[in-house]
Amino acid sequence: MIGIFLVTHGTLGESLIQCACHVLNKRPPQIAQLGLAAQDDPLDILPTARQMLAWTDRGAGVLVLTDIYGATPCNVAAKLLQPGHVEGIAGVNLPMLLRVLTYRDRDMATLLQRAVSGGCDGVLHMKNG
Repeated sequence: MIGIFLVTHGTLGESLIQCACHVLNKRPPQIAQLGLAAQDDPLDILPTARQMLAWTDRGAGVLVLTDIYGATPCNVAAKLLQPGHVEGIAGVNLPMLLRVLTYRDRDMATLLQRAVSGGCDGVLHMKNG
């Protein structure tokens, strides 16, 4: 099973996990989150991020999800990447996380494709009627 590690601003990661738990009616295994505050120094956070990444990796790899490409959480997440084993996606949302939790028993390439499509497919213009 591929581990999941969210690196986000503030409490966004934990909020997404809590919402996923509500939908799934349980807390998924091998999932962790690291929320960064404005005053956090990315170099000080990196050792903690590496420890948390190691905790989520049971050998099948880890998918790191972050919120905004180019922001501090994304920059920390980028330092964790190892192509083919630790992959990252920016722009996390709840549909993406739910898709990741559904397909994490597959290979990393499939999981990456399903995660991105789930995130994009979950963004819809709602219309009345």
